[in-house]
Formats: sequence, C-alpha cells, structure tokens
Amino acid sequence: MKRMIPLVSALALMAGAATAADIKVGVSPGEHAEIMEEVAKIAEPMGLNIDVVEFSDYVVPNQALADGDIEANSFQHEPYLDNQIRDRGFALVPIATTITTPMGVYSDKITAMDDFPEGGSMGIPNDPTNGGRALLVLQQLGLIKLAEGTGLVPTVLDVVENPRDMRFRELDAAQLPRSLADLDAALINTNYAIASGLNPKEDSIAMESADNPYVNIIVVREGDEGQDWVQPLIDAYHSPEIKAFIEDKYHGTVLTSW
Repeated sequence: MKRMIPLVSALALMAGAATAADIKVGVSPGEHAEIMEEVAKIAEPMGLNIDVVEFSDYVVPNQALADGDIEANSFQHEPYLDNQIRDRGFALVPIATTITTPMGVYSDKITAMDDFPEGGSMGIPNDPTNGGRALLVLQQLGLIKLAEGTGLVPTVLDVVENPRDMRFRELDAAQLPRSLADLDAALINTNYAIASGLNPKEDSIAMESADNPYVNIIVVREGDEGQDWVQPLIDAYHSPEIKAFIEDKYHGTVLTSW
C-alpha cells in the first residue's frame, strides 16, 4: 500500500512499532515509488509487509528515517546521502544499491541543445548534490566548463567558461518540471520527470552519461543493518522479477545495479 505524505505534515507521521514482518519504507515520487510497490509484492510471500510511504521532496525522507518514523528509505544516491550526513548529522547507512537514473535535459522551447539561446535560462536543482550533478552534465555536454578540483559538488560559482552566457535558475528539484514554461531548459531528475508525465527516453533533449557515480541506495538507521527484515528487503529488491519489471517499464531510462 502507498500513502502520500504532504511535506507540511510528513514529520508528524506516527511511527508505530515495527516488527520483523512490518516496515515502512520512504520513497520519492516516480520510479522509486513504482518500483517499491512491486518490491512489496515480492516481499509479502517472504513474510515481510512493506508500507510504501511517498514523500514529496528530497529533504524529509532522511529526517523521517532519523526520527524513527520509517524503517528505511529508497530515493537517493550516495553522494546526496553523504552531503546530508555531513550537513545534518544523520546517523544513516546504506545497505544495498538499487538503480541508476541518468539526469535529463528537458525543454518546452527547443528540441536540441545546439538551439539553446544566448543568455537563455537553465533550471537546475537547488540542493548542493543534484545542483552539482546538473552542472557536471552541462560540462559533459560541452556547454560550460567548471574549475578543476570541484569534485561532485560544484556550484554556479565554479563555472569558469560559459560561452552562451547561460543564466542558471536554482529551483527545488520537484518544481523543475512545472517550471519548464518559464525556462529555456532544465536539468530534471528522472523520478520527478516520470512523476510529471515526461518520458525520459522520448522527451529529453539530452541525457547524462550512464557511466556516472549516482547509483541509488536503500538506507537505514545506523545500528539497524542487522535487523531481521533487512535481508528480505534486499532480496526482494534484487530479485529477477524486479529487474524484469524495471527493464520492461522504463526501457533503458532506469538501470539496475545488480
């Protein structure tokens, strides 16, 4: 079962005692929610009941996990988790890898990156990790050049070459699909693209290379790695049925890590 948790009330979610057979897993909209719903079906015959809890942004799922409102989450890549741990002090650890979802460039105004206008507006996520990822994609596409040594989290201040005088609009990642009418283009995470009705394979005008460090993960609280439900959760996610579901549904826009 999937329940929508509005941002304003997510932290008020009542935790309820989890047992080895009853857990809540937090996800973000799009493919993470869709896949976890299928994982729940696979896990049930194993004796594991998964309540899929959908959050509306990238910030609350880690806070909810740290607060004990959910037992695990599945929505983020490791660079994002590392940044959250560093900035917010969460005692959270990854227990398994899941999928990779290359970030795409989308536009309501142009059909190819060569058509991006001089002085045009480019939307990017406003969180440090995904914003940095977007800038790295733009560098990969040859549209900007970043200062050396910025690693995986460059900022717009690290742009040293910008031949098209691109103007960066930093917005909440979930808001970017709804903002395309006001932008010349935007870098959008695949989960928010899918949740908004965009087809990454058909609607994107450029895609991040599949060879990237942003593999997604299942995360639990530090100390919960040995809980009885952990291995069944991993086994259900890494099952042949889930691999087939992902391949059949997403046609190469979502890649499995196992």
